Amino acid sequence: MIPHSRPTIDEADILDVASVLRSGNIAQGSVVEKFEQELAGYIGVKSGVATSSGTAALHLALIVLDITRKDTVALPSYVCTAVLNAVNYVGASPLLIDTHPDTFNMDVEDLKRKLTPQVKAIIVPHSFGLASDLEEIMALGIPVIEDCAQSIGATYKNKLTGSFGNISIFSFYATKMITTGEGGMVVSNSEEFLGKIRDLRDYDNKGNYGTRYNYKMTDFQAALGLSQLKKLNHFIEIRRKIAQRYNIELKNFCSLPVNHGNDSKHIYYRYTIKLRRDVESFLKLSKEKGINCERPVFKPLHRYLNLSGFTSTDRVWEKAVSIPIYPTLTEKNIHIIIEFIKSAVTGL
Repeated sequence: MIPHSRPTIDEADILDVASVLRSGNIAQGSVVEKFEQELAGYIGVKSGVATSSGTAALHLALIVLDITRKDTVALPSYVCTAVLNAVNYVGASPLLIDTHPDTFNMDVEDLKRKLTPQVKAIIVPHSFGLASDLEEIMALGIPVIEDCAQSIGATYKNKLTGSFGNISIFSFYATKMITTGEGGMVVSNSEEFLGKIRDLRDYDNKGNYGTRYNYKMTDFQAALGLSQLKKLNHFIEIRRKIAQRYNIELKNFCSLPVNHGNDSKHIYYRYTIKLRRDVESFLKLSKEKGINCERPVFKPLHRYLNLSGFTSTDRVWEKAVSIPIYPTLTEKNIHIIIEFIKSAVTGL
C-alpha cells in the first residue's frame, strides 16, 4: 500500500529527540523557546507561542481577539472540523463561506456578500498549500487569523503565509509539512497578543486565578520541530518536483491544482485533482490497487450543520481527490500512481 501521506523522519530527527530525552528535561522548556524563535524568524514575524496542537493555537487566537458568544466568526465550509470546533470553544456563531471552485480556498465574493456587523474575525485557511487571496480579505478591516496548518512555506505576494494576519496559527501534526507528532504554534507581531497567549497556555503557578489551559508543547517535540524546520525548504522543493511531474503526466486526464503565479507559490501539502466522474468508485479502486487516495476534506462543514446554499463547495467535494505527494515517495511509487490515475479515470 502506498500511504496517502506520511511523515519524513530521518536519523538526524531521531538523534535530536533522543538528546533531549537523555537530558531529562522533557517538558516545556528552553528547546520549546528556541523552536518558537526559529519558526517566527522563518515566517518573518516577531515571535511565536508553541502549543499542544493547531486547534489549541486557534482556540487561543480567538480568545485573545476577544471573540465571545455575542460574536460571529467567518470561516470556509470546505475545511476540517477542527476549525469549527475552535469557534465553538469560545461560543461564537460560525458564518460559513462557500468555496472558490478553482483554488479550493474561501470564496472572497461570497464572504463579502455574507458579512454582517457581528463578524468580528475571519479565519483564513490556505487550503492544501495554496495561499488565499489575503489582500482582498485584509482590506475588509476585520481581524484575520491566518490558518497556516497546511501552508508553512507557501508565499503570497512574495511573502510567506503567516506574516499577514493579525494572528497566524500552524499545525505540526504527524502528516503536516513538518511535524512534532502533535503540536501547533501561534505567531504574531503583537507582543500583547502573544503575552496573553503565553499566560493562557499554562494553568499553573499564577498569581491570580482565571480559566487557563494545558496547551503546552514538550521539549522533545520541539526538538523534532527544530530538526524538521531545517529541512522544510528541501521538503517543499521535492513536493514541487513531484507536482510538476503530475502536472505534465495528468493534464489530459483530470483537472489539476491551480497556482496564482510568480508572486504566490503553492507548496503542495496536498495534490488535489478534480475528477470528471465518480469519486467514490475511484477511491474504492485506488485502495484495491494499493494506492491510498482520499477526499481532501472528509465532509464540508455545512453538511454537518444541515445548511444549504453552498453550491460550489458541494461541487468541489463531489469531484475532488487528494493523491499521495510527500518527500519519501519513490520514483516507482510516483510511476505507479500516475499510471493508475490514467487508467482509472479512463475506465470509470
